Amino acid sequence: RDQVIEQLWATNVKAADYSFNRSHAACYALIAYRTAWLKANYPAEYMAALISSVMSTKDKVPFFATQAEQMGIEILPPDVNVSDHDFVVSNGNIRFGLDAVKGVGYAAVEAIKAARHDGGPFASLWDFCARVDARAVNKKAIEALIKCGAFGSTGSTRMGMLMVLEQAQGAGQKAQQDLEIGQGSIFDSLDFGGGAGSNGAAAAFAAPAHPPIPPEEFDQPELLAIEKESIGLFISAHPLKQVREALREVVDCSLSELAQRKDKDWVSAGGIITAAKKIRTRNGEHMMFATLDDLEGCVEILVFGKALAEYEGALDVDSVVVVRGRVDHKDADKTCLVVQSAEPFVPTAEEVERARATALTRKVGPEPLHVRVHAAGLPDSAISDLKHLLANFPGESEVVLEFHLRSGDPLTLKLGPSYRVAPTPTLRAELEHVLGPAALIAV
Repeated sequence: RDQVIEQLWATNVKAADYSFNRSHAACYALIAYRTAWLKANYPAEYMAALISSVMSTKDKVPFFATQAEQMGIEILPPDVNVSDHDFVVSNGNIRFGLDAVKGVGYAAVEAIKAARHDGGPFASLWDFCARVDARAVNKKAIEALIKCGAFGSTGSTRMGMLMVLEQAQGAGQKAQQDLEIGQGSIFDSLDFGGGAGSNGAAAAFAAPAHPPIPPEEFDQPELLAIEKESIGLFISAHPLKQVREALREVVDCSLSELAQRKDKDWVSAGGIITAAKKIRTRNGEHMMFATLDDLEGCVEILVFGKALAEYEGALDVDSVVVVRGRVDHKDADKTCLVVQSAEPFVPTAEEVERARATALTRKVGPEPLHVRVHAAGLPDSAISDLKHLLANFPGESEVVLEFHLRSGDPLTLKLGPSYRVAPTPTLRAELEHVLGPAALIAV
């Protein structure tokens, strides 16, 4: 009990640095209630708004996108024909916002929306470049839109569009300049004898002829790499999606949780190496800077000297690895991991399926709390104390009592829903105080 009191006191002292008055607390409580209600009743709309609110923070978009997928909400890629500035709901799923594409600013999105409103959906990259204001959407922005898959609805390949981008942009700029100075095609003024047929002939002559977009496409790893480059995460596929449950089984925490770990804490983490660079330090030794990504975030890892010499082969770009190292909070805004060991992560099909089954079991409900009760020697008030104690820690975990009697085998009793608890450290300590140090059964 003294240990519990000390823990509570330390928590209160720490909380005193960020405590506030009742009116402030009431506002926070109301906001918490409203957001919880929205998440429960309008999950797609809630997550779309939440992701839109963190678009300027590159590490948080992948984290919340993963949370949405775990809720059964699909994250759809950006699309120049339907996307808006923010993330929006589309048939119960979430469509990626154009403002979240790197290099595409507010003015560019406004120009895309205006052209779409005036002329309808874009039929091709050529059509896009001819109709969207070239002063607002430059080559770099169009390249990013191609890389992230935002032209997928036109049916062309990303590699093919990148191959003709310079031509398409040049043709589009010229068409816009000609329109601005009033210079049209000579066929615009010709009369082919009047009637409906002549208008069609004039339109056919006036329409510019563009070469077809090549059908070649990037290999899957290259496609994912340029997608990640332009929007900060894999969206059409992810190398870790097939093994995420198995990976979570062998690590201490996800990469998004590293910032909450203490400086110099030792952790095991896993993910895919998306970038790596080896340099020589001033003292002549080699070291490596690399980026480790998982489905929720990314972290810079540092590998020095002996560790680099021993494990460099496991740290190739696109390799899925499990690393063990020390947390390093360089400053308030950046967390790194100093790696001491790295191993390739190649789970068997059986391990993947077993991990998925375990994860599914966890989703069904939390583990029950098993409590051992030695009937002999218990005071008369013990059962009453136990009843009141459980009522003070309401939660989702079932309570299973295992009564040990002198007369024979133990008797197991599963308590009803009204006695479900949150098995916090404080509850566990109180149970040991009431029922003895051997009261909790590890499962």
